[in-house]
Parts: sequence; structure tokens; C-alpha cells
Amino acid sequence: MTTTLTPRRSRPPAQPASLRARRLPGYAAPALAALALLVAAGIVYGVDLGGPVLVVVLGAVLYLAGLFVAANAVEGRRSARNRFWSALIHSALVLAVLPLASVVWTLVSKGTARLDGDFFGSSMNNIGARDANGGAYHAIVGTLEQVGIATAITVPLGVLCAIYIVEYGRGRFAFTIRFFVDVMTGIPSIVTGLFVLAFWVLIVSPWFNDGQPGFSGFAAALALSVLMLPTVVRSTEEMLRLVPAPLREGAYALGVPKWKTILRVVLPTALPGIVTGIMLSIARAAGETAPVLLVAGGGAAINFNPFENNQSSLALFVYQQAGEASKYSPARAWTAALTLVVLVLVLTVAAKLLARRNRLGR
Repeated sequence: MTTTLTPRRSRPPAQPASLRARRLPGYAAPALAALALLVAAGIVYGVDLGGPVLVVVLGAVLYLAGLFVAANAVEGRRSARNRFWSALIHSALVLAVLPLASVVWTLVSKGTARLDGDFFGSSMNNIGARDANGGAYHAIVGTLEQVGIATAITVPLGVLCAIYIVEYGRGRFAFTIRFFVDVMTGIPSIVTGLFVLAFWVLIVSPWFNDGQPGFSGFAAALALSVLMLPTVVRSTEEMLRLVPAPLREGAYALGVPKWKTILRVVLPTALPGIVTGIMLSIARAAGETAPVLLVAGGGAAINFNPFENNQSSLALFVYQQAGEASKYSPARAWTAALTLVVLVLVLTVAAKLLARRNRLGR
């Protein structure tokens, strides 16, 4: 007599406790955020403590506290901690973006008042306090010429200096160069303006101006190049150090000279980061006011010659218009500020696209 053994059906494995744990519904976080903002608005505006910025900050604090309490009650302390720190990171991101968004909104809302042909096609020459016309054409020309000359001076010098520090520099001399570059990073802009004023305007320029010192856009470019140089050197140095050593070693193994390896392998690899550092230095130089005021003098007329006579810039134009006792000056100042930001943004995007195209082409 044979007996047939039927296999027992195995029970499905027990579901882990973590999968059966209770969780907050998906709408809980947005609902808590909205409730926190309402409570914060009621507190701030009810007691008259401040404006919308304080409402957002207080709302973020209440949201974090409420989310931790709700998650702790429903999901447990471990999950509550995870939710709290995640929400804290996202809240910090929002609080960091808010000032930038506020600046952009203010620039766009107030800077479009004078976006017309007269603003971009005329200067402030013979424009009085009661005249609604006048523009920043002379300041735009000055900014492009001064920043262009400063870039032409700074970029080759800064890149070559960084190449020497990374590829050739050894010992005390390289350490000394790096030390002075770090010191130059913290020099105030007005100090560079005073240096160029004392050296170029008062000593060198009389040789070319019949013994008389004179302001010029080139002097402003020299001051801006002093400000740009440490940024270009440090950013280029860091980008060159990030290039993998096997790329250099592979080129050396093929018999490529060191200078050609740097030119054909190292620099193209680090080019996007180098371009970013250069554009950061250009953005800083374009927004400087004190050096231009000290060594270029500013001016209301159009001057295409950067080596003679006074010359203005957009940053200096904004400073002068903001201090003018005229009801038309604030609109000019805001439009000039918007123009400066857009100009730097266009140059940055163009440089990034050019660097990317060159890298893909290689």
C-alpha cells in the first residue's frame, strides 16, 4: 500500500513591519505648510511685527515643528527625524532662492520703465534735472571697453600664472606667488583704484598728455584687471588640478612634449571651469564703481577713446543717477542696473556655449 504525500502549501512570508507601518498621507506636508503660513501671517500682521519676509521665515519654523510632531505621532521618531531634516534642507533652499527671486523681480519690475530707444541711443550730455530724456549709451560703451581691455590683460596673465603654479612651480617661488594671489583676493576695490591713481594717472599719464595727468578708461581697465587677476588665477589653478593625472601620463608616454600636453590635453579638459572663473571675474569687474570713479572720472558725454578724457560705466551711472535730485533719475538707475545684469548674463551664456562647443569639437 502506497501513500501519496501531498506537499504542504507554504504560507506567504510575513510582511515586514516596516512595510505595514503607518505613514502620513501625501497631502499632509502641503497642508501643514499652508497652515503654517496662515498662522505666521496672522501672528506677524496681527501684532504688526514685519512684512512678508518674516511671514515666510516664521512659517518655515512652524512648518518644521508641525511636521516633526505629526510624523512622530504617526510614523515614529526615526521617520520623524528623517522627514524633519529633509524638510529643513528644502526649506533652506527656498529661503536661499527667495532673495535672488526678489532681486530679479525688483529689477524687472522697476527696470523696464526706461527700456526704450532713447535710453540706449543717447547720453546724459546737456540733460538737466527736469529733462525726462537722456540715456546710458555712453555708460554702455565705457563698460564694454573697460571690461574688454581688462579681460584682454587679465586672462592670458592669469591663465599662464596658474599653469606655472600647477605644472612647473616648485619651492618657495611658487608658494610666494600663491600667497600673494590669496592676499590680492581680499583687496578692496577702492584700494586698487587708489593704486592706479597714484601710479598711472599721476605718474605715467603725464608722459603722454603734455605733462598733465588725465583720467581715462584705460586707467579704469587697469584697476579692474587688478581685481580680476586673483579670481582668474585661483579658479584656473583649481581646474587644472582636477585634470586626471593619467591624461598627462598618457600624452607623455606617446612622446608628446610637456608644453603641447598642456596646450592640447590639460587646457581643453579644464576649459569649462576656466571659463566659469573668467566670467565670475568679469561680472565682478563690470559691477565695480569706486575704481572707475577714481581713475576714469565719469562723464555725461560719449567717449569712444579709452585712452583719453573721462569715461563712464554702467555701475558708475547707476551710482550717479541714484544720487541725483530728479524724479526721472531713479527710473534711469533701475534700467541701467537691469541692463548691466542682462549684459553679464548674455556674456556668461555665450562664453559657456562657446566653451562647450569647443570641447565637443575636440
